[in-house]
Amino acid sequence: MKDPVELLSEYIAHASVSTDPNAKEGMRGAIGFATERLKELGFTVEEVPTPLHPILLAERLTSPEDPHVLIYGHYDVQPSDPDKLWTTPPYQAEIRGKRIYGRGSADNKGPQIVHMAALAKALEENPDLALNITWFIEGEEEIGSPSFRGFLKTYKDRLSAADFVLLSDTGSPSADQLVVTTALRGLVSMEVKLTGPKMDLHSGIHGGAVRNPIQALSTLLATLHNEDGSVNLPGFYDGVSLPEDWEREELSRLPWTEEEYAKFLDVDEFFTAPGYNALEAVRFGPTLEINGIGGGFQGEGQKTVIPSQAFAKLTCRLVAGQSADRIESLLVKALQERCPSGVRISIETHGGGDPYFIVPPNRSNTPADQSPEIQKGFSVLESAITESFGKRPLYLREGGSVPIIADLKDIVGLDTIMVGLFTPSDNLHAPDESFHLDILNNGISAFAKVFAELARK
Repeated sequence: MKDPVELLSEYIAHASVSTDPNAKEGMRGAIGFATERLKELGFTVEEVPTPLHPILLAERLTSPEDPHVLIYGHYDVQPSDPDKLWTTPPYQAEIRGKRIYGRGSADNKGPQIVHMAALAKALEENPDLALNITWFIEGEEEIGSPSFRGFLKTYKDRLSAADFVLLSDTGSPSADQLVVTTALRGLVSMEVKLTGPKMDLHSGIHGGAVRNPIQALSTLLATLHNEDGSVNLPGFYDGVSLPEDWEREELSRLPWTEEEYAKFLDVDEFFTAPGYNALEAVRFGPTLEINGIGGGFQGEGQKTVIPSQAFAKLTCRLVAGQSADRIESLLVKALQERCPSGVRISIETHGGGDPYFIVPPNRSNTPADQSPEIQKGFSVLESAITESFGKRPLYLREGGSVPIIADLKDIVGLDTIMVGLFTPSDNLHAPDESFHLDILNNGISAFAKVFAELARK
């Protein structure tokens, strides 16, 4: 296999933007690149069609008695806009200092190259590596993976033969301190729209006679939180528990204080729900956020109207113990019941997913029936990461949402071990996205050890 930096540069060159219908050439190029790399590693590769973008399903099967790992990745990337803010062209990889720059370098092409190069290294040392590997790489992660559940249902029997899933599409705080992610928050997303008069009205002629949809929306949104910052939906916190002592201890080892966090965000103070400090709230707590709001005249100057409509975009981030379907129902019910009179309400839901939580071995809340395969996976990863990076990994929940992880558990019955290979400095989804070369090189070393150790019986 070629030099990993050269491989990543080639992968970046394919503008595989899944949301852009004009990016077909880039999508096909990325699929072709990944297919060839997996074939080089001895995989049989199948291109599974979906309503949107194909999923690569690859298998390297040795013996049913050998351990079996399922590896996930995605070949699609976010749009590069605004291109003018990139220092160098987004699909032309460039190394500056200890980073390789380019769209998709960290999310998720760099981590895939780590896994592929690590397996190549393990196979060089032991061509008869007794490890079954199923590998799938999808092309819709950046648009919510709409085809993924259908794929899992169709291929459930083949995928469920694995012992667990290995994924590197989560984050770590720095290039020398990796995190094994123990939880992802679930997601509920919707847009609420209030409609008053059938058209915008002259505020002088009609003002005072009709309910202003923006005022009504403001009143409605103000009911969703209590003064202390907690969510004002009866039943919202049912089933939610505060983090365990071992989780707080792990969080305390992060090389980041609340003061540094506030400085990074340029805020004077934090506003968190009871029971959490700021660093805990973004990992352990559920939320309800107003992500966007609009209505009426938005241009420069004045236009004295009462708008016909006003809207707001809402999301909830959910933690273990919550259900996306239940929280969506609670929020829809509250919005409908609390809507002021004089306007009509419509709510469009956008789906989401349930939260996911896995407890490492030997913790106070480790399930008694946790499989020995998962326990071995955690142990092997900790040893390999500690040896290659010089520090043992932290075990932390993450505030983001990757709904496919809950889908894998729900449909296929597999748990996922998530190792973060990108950092906050990598500018994911933003101009000048990059991937740290220390993570690339040390990650290859670590995962080569992981593959070798997983194969030992």
